[in-house]
Amino acid sequence: MLGIIGIVVIFAMVFGGYILAGGKLGIILKSLPFEMMMIGGAALGTFLIGNDIGVVKHTLQDIGKVFKGAKWKPQDYRDLLCLLFELIRLARQSPVAIEEHVESPKESSIFSKYPRIQSDTLAVELVCDTMRSMSMNYDDPHQVEEVLDKRIEALEHHKMHSNHALQSLADSLPALGIVAAVLGVIKTMAAIDQPPEVLGKMIGGALVGTFLGVFLAYGFMGPFATKVKAVVEEDMHFYQLIREVLVANLHNHATNICIEVGRQNTPAHFRPSFTDLEEALKSVKQDAA
Repeated sequence: MLGIIGIVVIFAMVFGGYILAGGKLGIILKSLPFEMMMIGGAALGTFLIGNDIGVVKHTLQDIGKVFKGAKWKPQDYRDLLCLLFELIRLARQSPVAIEEHVESPKESSIFSKYPRIQSDTLAVELVCDTMRSMSMNYDDPHQVEEVLDKRIEALEHHKMHSNHALQSLADSLPALGIVAAVLGVIKTMAAIDQPPEVLGKMIGGALVGTFLGVFLAYGFMGPFATKVKAVVEEDMHFYQLIREVLVANLHNHATNICIEVGRQNTPAHFRPSFTDLEEALKSVKQDAA
């Protein structure tokens, strides 16, 4: 919602101010299709040249995050803590019983209680692979912790590809606007014998290229890249929470302590209160009884 409001504000303030200052939209509207074709087409071409098909698809999907925001909500963080509580408690009670949930999370009665988490392949794999590693009797729990850290780092690096692609596009747009403006000046110079009123309109049309390149770069692509980065970083807290709880479990802390470590490391605006989490865990214990 904020993204849509921001776009409306940009257009209203830029073009509203231009009109109130006495500017006329005629020249801009007349030149816009051709300038957009040159700048937008060139930007699309550079985007395709600089990225593989996977990054292109990933970027197109991530643009939606500008308007949707973070995937994970406060309820999801509480559900994740409850899920990890159930899995850790069962693993300590019966290492054999946990295997069916870790090996087949889609059929797991525990995972199925939390459908949003179960539907996220990355979260499920992170939980299951780490718990599977714990059962391999590593000599040092820090070995599992190191593997977990590297996996989350690689995951974050992958998710940042769309941010880098959008930022590169934003950086190129002002220069592409200058290219379009130069072509407009060349066109104007070819008509240097025309009267001043004609040349003025042609020069104005050429400057639309510079305006459009800067406007798209700093009004849209740059903010889009920043927002995508912010959303990715926010969503990564969800996977970091998995790490915090499972690492605490690796060091044989009590189950409730592991969950409290996770709660304390949850971002403040997503963190469930101690009382709310206790009530949720009591409900989990009653269901398991």
